[in-house]
This record gives sequence, C-alpha cells and structure tokens, in this order.
Amino acid sequence: MIGRSEELKHLEALYSSKSFEYLVMYGRRRVGKTTLLQEFSKDKDTVFFSAQIKNDPLNLEDFSKTVQIHFDNMFIAPFQGWKEAFEYINRKVNRRTVVIIDEFPFIADSNPSVKSILQHEIDLSWKNNDNIFLILCGSSVSFMETEVMGSKSPLHDRQTSSIEILPFDYLESSLFFPNFTNEEKLLAYGILGGVPRYLEAFDDNLTIEQNIAEKIIKNGAYLHEEPANLLKAELRETNIYNSILSAIANGRNKVSEIADFIHEDISKVSKYLITLQVIRLIMKKVPCGESADSRKGIYVLTDNFFKFWFRYEFTNNSYYEILGTEKAAEEIMEDIPNLMGSAFVGICTEYLIRLAKKGKLPFVPYSIGRWWGNNPIAKSQDDIDILMLSKKREKGIFVECKFTSKPMPYDEYEDLKTAMSAFGDVKEKYMYFISRSGFTDSVSKAAEKDGARLLTVDDLFRD
Repeated sequence: MIGRSEELKHLEALYSSKSFEYLVMYGRRRVGKTTLLQEFSKDKDTVFFSAQIKNDPLNLEDFSKTVQIHFDNMFIAPFQGWKEAFEYINRKVNRRTVVIIDEFPFIADSNPSVKSILQHEIDLSWKNNDNIFLILCGSSVSFMETEVMGSKSPLHDRQTSSIEILPFDYLESSLFFPNFTNEEKLLAYGILGGVPRYLEAFDDNLTIEQNIAEKIIKNGAYLHEEPANLLKAELRETNIYNSILSAIANGRNKVSEIADFIHEDISKVSKYLITLQVIRLIMKKVPCGESADSRKGIYVLTDNFFKFWFRYEFTNNSYYEILGTEKAAEEIMEDIPNLMGSAFVGICTEYLIRLAKKGKLPFVPYSIGRWWGNNPIAKSQDDIDILMLSKKREKGIFVECKFTSKPMPYDEYEDLKTAMSAFGDVKEKYMYFISRSGFTDSVSKAAEKDGARLLTVDDLFRD
C-alpha cells in the first residue's frame, strides 16, 4: 500500500487502546478510505460491512448476514431491527474486534432512526465493552460532519476520535510512478491531483501525452467522464454545478464573474459555491495575511483533475471527438504549462510546508498563501506566488514559482523584489525562486549577491 502511514498509526493506536473506541472516518469519494480500512484490518478480528444504496430492510439483511457469518459461521435470518443487530454484536464480542460500517450514510439516509438506535446502544452497552472498536466511514463529507458528528445528531460527541482522509500531496503521489522522471511526476500530479484512484489510472510506462490520450480523452476510459459521474452521485442540478466549475477552471474566480459567465443570479451562485466547498471541490482564498472575510476573496478548484477536466475535456469534448485522441492530447500538451502554473505553485507550497515542519525554514510561518493587491511603492497592482509571514509579520519568505520551458529570466527576479516593496513592515525578508528549467546567469549572480535561494524540480524531491 502506498502512503497513509500516519493514518495507519492513528488506527493502530486506537486499536491498541484498552477501552471502547469509536472513530468517525470520512473523506471525498475515490480518496482511498476503504483501501485504508482493508489494509488496517487485514490481520485483525474484523466485522467489515459496506452499505449500499438500498432500502433499509435490504441493508439490514446484508448486515445481518455479515455479522452472523462472522460470529456463528452461518446466516439464520435477518435481525428484527438495527437494535437487535447491535445488541447481538455486544453479546458476541469476547476479544478485541473491529466493527467497520463503510458508507454509513447509505443506511442512515433510508432510516434516520439508526443514528438514535446506535447512540442508545453505545450509551447503554458498547462504551462499557472494552473489546469493541467501532468505525463509521462515509464519503459524504457534509453528512458525516453534520448528521453524524453535528450538534443536532443523536451521535454527537459519542466519537472518541475522528479523521478526514485527504488526497495525497505531490511527494506521496509520485510514488505511484517509479518510472517517471521528477518532472513527469509533477506533470502527473498537476493533471491528476492526489486522489489514489485517479493516480492508479495512469501508466508510467507511457508518456504523459499518451496517458492523456488513452486514460482520459479516449471514450470508455475510466477518467473520461469521472468528474461528471462523481457530481451526479453527489449532487442534484449538476448542469449548474458543471457550469460553475467550468467557469472557475477557465479563470472566472469571483462570484460576479462566475454569475456573468453562467448567466445566473449572484445570490443563487453563492449558494452553489457553498455546496461545492462542503464537498471539498473548491475553496475560497484571500490574499495571504488578510482576514477570511476579505472582499478580495476568489474561488479556486482544489482538485487538480477537476481543473484539468473542466478546462479541457468538458469544454472541448465534441471538438476532441472530431480531432481524435492523439491530436487532442498533443494540443493539450501545448497548453499544459498554463495549466501547471497554479498547480506548480501548489506543489511548491506543499514543499515549503514540509520544510517548515522539519524546521528547515528561517522561521515558522503563521500565514501561508498567495498574495495579490495594491503595491503603494510601485503604485500598481502586484502579486506574489507564495508569501509566508511570521506571527508578528516581522519576517517574511517571498517565493516566485515558474513552470516554463526556458530558464527564469532576470526580469522575473526583479518583479519579485518589486512586489516585496509592498511589505515595508516586514523587516526580515527571504527570497526563494523555484523554476522548472533553471535560471539565467544574471539571476544566479543576483541571487548569490542577495542571498536568495534558487531551487529546481529535483530539489522538490529532496529534504
């Protein structure tokens, strides 16, 4: 199994506990929750039940079969209800046992009373049974946060632990592609993001361009319609959500711009944006150092593959069918540096955060992110790819990231120095430049004089 070492440690710690444990695990679809639970439980006494989109009697019957076969090696008959099923488990468990209910929302959606029944069983019996380790897992993030852990849920505050399973970062994702160069690993991450199921779809014995043609553009490929299928499973009125995501993927980042692009009222668009934030497909960003309610806020896609798909496949599907997969992939590759601009900034941010955690930056950053706004010194609008500020804002790291085919020129170096002038209150300043294709001699000389750090793609794979 690739990655998830910290998550497995967390699960093992709960399993080793000498008391009842109840973990709520959640995370967006395809992120690898079930695979993680299978890996964790493979050498343990485990009741593993995966609910399906069925009516309640059928899920109860399937659950009855699972637990009865586990404890008695035979299925006699469905339990009369969930209360009897949970009581049966409590009677039968006589050693440390993991009880996993995967996709719990499928059960609770068709029978909301299951939450109250389980809460009653936990309070009455299970919390006193040191042998039970209960895990409720779900892909509906909003459901798990509000209907399972929320203040109005019967199960509120019963969990002893909770964990959200997140996509891999670029370094973990690179482990899926041992045959790729470091640059190809970054390209794959910029296209696919860190969702394991998407990473598994690429073949590192093919080129990036061949993978785009065969694994995304080609009719019938798993990734060909994956974003559309996921949205259909999660949401209603997918045509509006598709339009919003397409707008953001193509550079419309403000509410007013999105509303104009899709010809909808701003108030309506705002509600849809909230839903997309809840399911972790977009996020609202403000300039680094400003409050969350800044009027400069913009919306960005958090999932690299959704960004790729809505930028290319969703927008140009009919055109690509006429063009053919190979020529479509070739055309996409010509535009990839534009797609990779923001993805590379995200990669560099992940790298710098990793260094910060290891104490390898000049200071521990309090605020991290992109900055844009008015530069009173230059008397113009300015931006910084990555800005890292200390808690008292007396220290700052200023970072320029370039994923272009040519070495970074001196004017890019000067641009960052100009942007830094907007931060007169930052007394201790550090400059970092990260470039796909290295640096011109003039940049190297200036960096040596100023004490700036110059990093390349290969540096991102070192500590």
